[in-house]
Amino acid sequence: MNNMVVRSALLLAIALMAPLPAHTQPTKVFRIGVLEPSSFRTPGTPINSLWDAFREGLRELGYVEGRNIVIEVRAAEDHYDRLPGLAAELVRLKSDVIVVDGTMAAVPAKQATTAIPIVMAVAANPVESRLVYSLAHPGGNITGNSFLSADLAGKRLALLKEAVPKAQRVAILSNPGAPAHAIILREGLGGARTLGLRIQTLAVSTLPGLDDAFATALAQHADALFVLDDPMFGSNAGRIVELAAQSRLPAMYGIRQYVDVGGLISYGPNLPELFRKAATYVDKILKGAEPGDLPIEQPTTFELVVNVKTAKALGIAVPESILLRANEVLK
Repeated sequence: MNNMVVRSALLLAIALMAPLPAHTQPTKVFRIGVLEPSSFRTPGTPINSLWDAFREGLRELGYVEGRNIVIEVRAAEDHYDRLPGLAAELVRLKSDVIVVDGTMAAVPAKQATTAIPIVMAVAANPVESRLVYSLAHPGGNITGNSFLSADLAGKRLALLKEAVPKAQRVAILSNPGAPAHAIILREGLGGARTLGLRIQTLAVSTLPGLDDAFATALAQHADALFVLDDPMFGSNAGRIVELAAQSRLPAMYGIRQYVDVGGLISYGPNLPELFRKAATYVDKILKGAEPGDLPIEQPTTFELVVNVKTAKALGIAVPESILLRANEVLK
């Protein structure tokens, strides 16, 4: 009888030491904050498609909303002055990581916290904007994807001139609230004179200002339009493309989504792929990596997309040199 008691006690002890079945173990739920300068209100806009790519990247890595992650979205609805307050709100929610769209969102996020990791889904010139120490060794609490907007702007301007050889005056649509735009206007368009181009800047900080900007472009006899990368512009891509068509201005854009809705030409990195890649940064950080130790990656491939239907409507014959180099020609 004593042996039976001892055996029962031993079996009970072994059972207590055994790990719980997987289904009984609590699942850690991570809180991911998203800081977006623009708007999510209109489905199907470029901004929505970019964050859809981010969510897809998370799912591919095993993160499921409502099961092991919660995504807290805070969007400034094109009012960049709201970003500091929204960033502070994500900090108060004790986010495990904050993902930002663009330099204009990264700056207030960094000002709001030096403890919570911040991932740039995409941002321009993070070193020049003093967000990180270097691309290879970011330091601090920020990492992610970036590109050098000034270098890219020069390439886009040259492509625009090649596509529209007769253009002499180019209107630059910029947002004075975007830190990267000041760098582009100061450093990225220096080659305009060698291309035989004169630049006029159209500063637009609110959506209603778009109509006035295009009216100014026409009044100053602009021959072409150059749209700088900006979340507010991206979320209103359809409206910008419509105004360009009405003004009969051939336009260069930074992302292909403009061309998909009728824009003439775009040249830039594959932004959905960068947002998808941002999920890998989030995954590494949630698994214990320090953001300051994760090198900032830059895109190595760029896509040139041309809409020949739009070119025909504008009376433009896109040179064969452009069409042969294009990654995609929309007809």
